[in-house]
Amino acid sequence: MFYYLSGTVAMVEANLAVIDCGGVGYACHTTNYTLARIKTGQQAKLYTYCNIKEDAFDIFGFSTREEKACFEQLLGVTGVGPKAALAILSVVSPEQLTLAVMTQDDKTITMAQGVGKKLAQRIILELKDKLADSQLSLGGAELSGSAAPVSGSKRAEASAALAGLGYSQAEIVPALSGIDLEHLPIEEIIRQALRAMVMKS
Repeated sequence: MFYYLSGTVAMVEANLAVIDCGGVGYACHTTNYTLARIKTGQQAKLYTYCNIKEDAFDIFGFSTREEKACFEQLLGVTGVGPKAALAILSVVSPEQLTLAVMTQDDKTITMAQGVGKKLAQRIILELKDKLADSQLSLGGAELSGSAAPVSGSKRAEASAALAGLGYSQAEIVPALSGIDLEHLPIEEIIRQALRAMVMKS
């Protein structure tokens, strides 16, 4: 439907931002993370996800593609709806969510309102499975400037996690170069790669 909405922030409320695009105000359900990065009266671009039902047409907007990608992944988990996904991304960033999944840290996820331990554990289980699927597909790819990730290796696992956040291989490969992949734990590898990409952007 809409890839993004770009316009003036007309109004902000709890988990809601109204973006004025050519005189039309689009109500976008959003997270605290995105609300902290926009301001009423200023220009903003929100990457959107449209939830269309028989009795509703809801737009969800995010300040980064990575946050939108995390939202969509969360919606793919059994029992997670838009409300729970927004609640989770309102208390953790995409990077923190990835680390929580990779390290099986259900306590971080349960900080979100309405998300209990069982649901947090299901999120970890199902998202790790999705990352594993991505890892297998990455295993056969030829990556410029670096050897292709071997299935099961830390490089493949980190690549899959970063790809799940919306980063391209052109961004991931250089970010992983220079990191001690052999000795560092996977969560630290991801953290250092994210830091390198943020500094480069």
